[in-house]
Amino acid sequence: MAASLSLIFFSVLCGVAGQISLKIGMGQVGQIDPGALVQPMSLVVRVASSPLVLVGLFLYAIGAMSWLTVLSRVPLSFAYPLAATSYAFTPVLAWLLLRESIPSLRWLGILTICLGVFVVSRS
Repeated sequence: MAASLSLIFFSVLCGVAGQISLKIGMGQVGQIDPGALVQPMSLVVRVASSPLVLVGLFLYAIGAMSWLTVLSRVPLSFAYPLAATSYAFTPVLAWLLLRESIPSLRWLGILTICLGVFVVSRS
């Protein structure tokens, strides 16, 4: 069971790191608005040539492979709620690394997620 928990959290870590990388990469690419969609191929090339976007997608792929391994080992009803830790880790890292603002109500939601994950992990 410890190996499966490690894989679950590795998958979550890959997903969270992938999100942060994608966010930074897309910040460098620029906002996608209706004007950017006028030249879709130019947009695709800009996104596909961003190293951080590619790293983010790679991390997602590694996380997905890890998740498939998890699904082969443990019940989905146990694993999936633990994957919700990504909903707590991602905003915390966005706050720490990207200096994003997190309002009080969102902090309460993050705490609620953590408590729920704790309850599920004890079952």
